[in-house]
Amino acid sequence: MPRPVHERAPFRLTERPTQTELLAKYFRAFADPTRLLILELVAQRERSVGELAALTGQAQPNISNHLGCLRWCGFVTTRREHRRVYYAIADTRVVDLLELARDLLADNAEHVDCCRVIATDKD
Repeated sequence: MPRPVHERAPFRLTERPTQTELLAKYFRAFADPTRLLILELVAQRERSVGELAALTGQAQPNISNHLGCLRWCGFVTTRREHRRVYYAIADTRVVDLLELARDLLADNAEHVDCCRVIATDKD
């Protein structure tokens, strides 16, 4: 008998997470600059891990780790062609969400940049 999803997950939440906790965790995928760049790149067209590593300047194992997270959480899907795996956006609503975020940011970029509560790793 397979183990429950919560036991196989590469992360841990409370035994029964609330919708708010799950939504906050969902948006954390967008909070990492590398994952966000990966999503933007695969939104353009499907790409292999090697392509993504070259385009992001990140090590392939790092990209693979991010892709594993994005795949597990339903942001990207895969297609195998011989020995190569290609990644693509799993749901076009993810692209819509990214576009909406860019539109919202256009009106508030200066305020977001100055916010000390929502800090980046560099702050």
